[in-house]
Amino acid sequence: MEAIKFEKVRDGKYLKNYEITYKNKAGREKKYEIVSRRDLKDINDVGQAPSGVSIVATKGDRLLLLHEFRMGVNRTIYNLCAGMLEKDETIEACIARELSEETGLKVKAIKKILPPSYAAVAISDTTTYIAFVEAEGEISGHTSENEEIEARFYTKEEVKALLDTEPFSSRAQMAAYYFAFGMI
Repeated sequence: MEAIKFEKVRDGKYLKNYEITYKNKAGREKKYEIVSRRDLKDINDVGQAPSGVSIVATKGDRLLLLHEFRMGVNRTIYNLCAGMLEKDETIEACIARELSEETGLKVKAIKKILPPSYAAVAISDTTTYIAFVEAEGEISGHTSENEEIEARFYTKEEVKALLDTEPFSSRAQMAAYYFAFGMI
């Protein structure tokens, strides 16, 4: 596949839409649409900068899950604590800020931060870190009036039951599965 044209077709407040014209393996042109959270200069800029973090937080033998309304799917789902990196913010500072903003919790220890991975490869160049942390403190209300979030720690048995009956984001579902069956 060879990119032959790259152009921005819409400049939204949070998402930018781009159209990429490729030459496919048969030699014919194919147009493809993507969205990005960043202003991209050209095709070589696609997917080059991480934009946020998803946090797999535990406290003792319990997993933190958010039960939150997500406008993109118009429903309440189970999700990980997550958020966007602010300008010049370190990933460690972002983890602490997002955990505090969404739950009132503090980071006791960062166990591991995985390298950035692609969040939605079919439609976006968004890359996010996945952080594994031990949290401390008590859950309190989140700080944004634009979000409906109920944070709670769940046991392995509670998570197993949720996995069979409730909607999840894909990353939260995978983390929940591995947690419930003793793999993280």
